[in-house]
Parts: sequence; structure tokens; C-alpha cells
Amino acid sequence: MNILFCASEVQPLIKTGGLADVCGSLPKVLQAQGHDVRILMPAYLSVLQKLAKPLQTFPLAPESGGEPSQLLESRLPDTELPLYLLDAPHYFAREGNPYGQPNGEDWPDNGARFGYFCKVIAQTALNQTGLNWQPDILHCNDWQTGLVPALLQSAPSLTRPKTLFTIHNLAYQGLFPQSLFEYLQLPAELWSIAGVEFYGQLSFLKAGLVYADWISTVSPTYAKEIQTTAFGCGLEGVLQERSTRLRGILNGVDYDHWHPEKDALIAAPFSSEDLSGKVKNKLALQKEMGLPINAKVMLIGNIGRLVPQKGIDLLLELIPALKDRPIQLVILGSGNLEIEQELAALSEQESSWFRFHTGYDEGLAHRIEAGADLFLMPSRFEPCGLNQIYSLAYGTLPLVRNTGGLADTVIGWSPTKRMENIATGFMINDASSADLLTMLDLAIAVYKRTDTWKKLVINAMSKDYSWDQSARHYLDLYRELLA
Repeated sequence: MNILFCASEVQPLIKTGGLADVCGSLPKVLQAQGHDVRILMPAYLSVLQKLAKPLQTFPLAPESGGEPSQLLESRLPDTELPLYLLDAPHYFAREGNPYGQPNGEDWPDNGARFGYFCKVIAQTALNQTGLNWQPDILHCNDWQTGLVPALLQSAPSLTRPKTLFTIHNLAYQGLFPQSLFEYLQLPAELWSIAGVEFYGQLSFLKAGLVYADWISTVSPTYAKEIQTTAFGCGLEGVLQERSTRLRGILNGVDYDHWHPEKDALIAAPFSSEDLSGKVKNKLALQKEMGLPINAKVMLIGNIGRLVPQKGIDLLLELIPALKDRPIQLVILGSGNLEIEQELAALSEQESSWFRFHTGYDEGLAHRIEAGADLFLMPSRFEPCGLNQIYSLAYGTLPLVRNTGGLADTVIGWSPTKRMENIATGFMINDASSADLLTMLDLAIAVYKRTDTWKKLVINAMSKDYSWDQSARHYLDLYRELLA
């Protein structure tokens, strides 16, 4: 099969979340199984700085009154995967992350930026950008590519590829004023309640949900949750209507990149057969973060976006109570500016047991996963989540909420059952600081039972969430599409 992956971020070139991990991993596995897989993404300034001179350039017709642009052909680093970059400097050659300015505010023209990206994807899918190649399957990801299936509607069915639209997080919908619909000169018939219109606005995400041949999301539980009022973000009706074309496929993990036996970013390798390196990583992390070096104290890690979805506010509420527990806490993340500032202040005040590092640091993320004993992820909702799966691989027991992909990947310990042979972490049902503290106290108690804790660590490290299994599910879905 010819498969074109389209996404706004791809690891290792640029990353703000799990979308980048998926789009940097799944195509490699599909290519290894003999398929012609290619990736199309924007040519951000930081991405161009990481890549060598392009192999080939494909000029594009300029927008009406717009700046010239082109497709650059390259390779995804350390692979043979063809990578096409939409080089439109007026839209993408900017400092900051893919969606926001250095001050944290969204780019005011995000609708125009990703609207143009969608148009170029659609042209590429129809073999209109000079590549002399056309996909059988067009795999779009999240709102930044949501307009593409709608744009392809007017093409004859025999000339267009089959489309799969994957929801990585339904909460980010790409909502813009109706004036953007007119600015992008989209076909008038798309503007309706049954089309791209969502309460008077243009919804990129809804466009993907309505017009894609199939929809997928990143865990089976989340696929069910988003069809309910509690998790549907106002789109549950659309998803219910398309339920026969909606499938939940759990994300995988690139174990070449996240594996404690061969991770060059951590202090010492280790395995479930020899956990001595785990302690070395703990001591090294304590030293790196300026914490007292103590192998016996429970070291807790948290990595992620500092937004309410991730339950970071629940953790903040517990700081006064946690200072009296026999623990240390390390947080790595960025997001809400007020939360960042509060964590930074607390890190100074409570430096004897709590340290906060703002931003995203790939090496530090690996060292936290390797060195921590417990990983906190009390998300209010979680489409899939990857950090809890990384934690399992590194024998860092996750404490998660019973939702989405967290429910699909973690088996919670319970003191009322014999769980030593199956439990891989701890789980709360309600997104409340009280429940979180209760479960933390349980985890601390279990941690003191050295043999039980070691058994749970070995259980966790035995789990296999590689992309091979997930890729088989995607290939099955692609074949259904073509059939």
C-alpha cells in the first residue's frame, strides 16, 4: 500500500505531545512491513535547522495574492522514510512551537496557516504537487489536518485516496470564525450543521469527523468515552452517528527509543532481571535535580503539559500535605503560565524534597522515567497517554486515573485483592485531590513492602505495548478501507 501520513508535528523533529511520538513511530513500523509510507508536515524553522539540504524541491502554485511556497523532500532522521516539508516561510518560518508564539499565545493566523497546510495535503493526495506518487491511504491526524477529507469530497471517488482521520485529543478542535471559511475559499456546500459548521464557527476537527471514510482514536476506552456527553466536547452526536466507522486503536511505544537496557540518555542500563541500575538512575536523578541523595525515600515523577486536563492542579493542592510524607517529587513540564510560576515558587520554597524544571527536555524525561519509583498521571481525561507506558517499561509504577488509555494500559493495585501477580500500578476513579492523596498513601505503604513492590515492578516491565501490535490493527483498518 501507498500510505501518506500528515501531521503538524513528528518526533524527533518537533514535539509538543503524544501526536509527535505516534507520527514518528507508526510510519517506521508500517514501512518495515513492506509498505510505501511517506510523511508530510510543515517546514517549521527549527525543523529546517535539523535537516540536511533537501533531496529535491517541488515548487507550488502560490495562493491568491500569497507568497511562493514549495515542498521539500528529505528523510526522517535515522530512517529511510521519505519526508515532505511544506516550506511556506510566511506561515511556518517562525520562532516558537508549532501553534504558539514564544510568549505562549497562539499564533493569530493559525487557521490560515493550517488551512493552507490542508490544501497542500489535499493536492498531494490527488498527485497534483509534482511528486509523481499518490497514496492509496491518506492518514490525517488531529484538527490541523481535519479539513483535508472535506476538501477531497469534490474529487471523483476513483481519483482520491481513502481517508482515515485519527483523533489524538478531541478537546483541541481547531475552532475559527466563519470569516476564515470565506478567506480559505472553501466550497460553499461544506458550510452547514451537517458539515464543518459548529455553533457558528468553522471546526477543522468536525470536518475530519464528518468527511473522513473512517475515524480512529488512540485507545478503545477513549473511543467509547467520546460518544458520551462527559467526554464528547459537544461532538458526541456526530461521533454517535459515525460509530460504525469509529475504532479505538491503542498507541504503541517505540522501544528502540524507550528501553532501559539500551537507553543512552540515562545513567545506567537495567532490566527486570537486574534492577541494580534502577537504583543508580535514582541516585543520579536526585543529584541532577539537587535533591538529597537517598536510595530509600520514594522518588515520584511527573512529566507533561501543565493544564487542567492532566490533573496538575490536584497535585498542586496536595503540596502542603506531601511535605510531611517520606517522598521526593520531580516535575518536568510547561503550559499554563500561572501554574508554571506557582510550581517554580514552590520548588524554591520546598527544595529539600520538591524540584520543578520548566519546558520539555527529552534527556531529562528519560532520566525521570528511569530514576523515579512512582509516576503520577491523575488526568481528568486521557485519550491514550504515553508516559504511563514509558513508566511501565522503566519499572516506574504509574499512579493514574481510571480513564481513556490509562484504563487500557494500567492494572491498579488493590489492598482487598491478591494483586501481586497482575497489578502494574495504582488507579483512582475520581479526579479529586482527596482520592489522589489516599492512593498516594497506599503506594507509599506498598513501597515499604520491598518484595511486593519489586513484584509489581517486574509485572510492569513485562508488559509489551510495542507498535507491532498496533500497526497490525491499523493495517487491518486500511484494508477495510480499500475493500
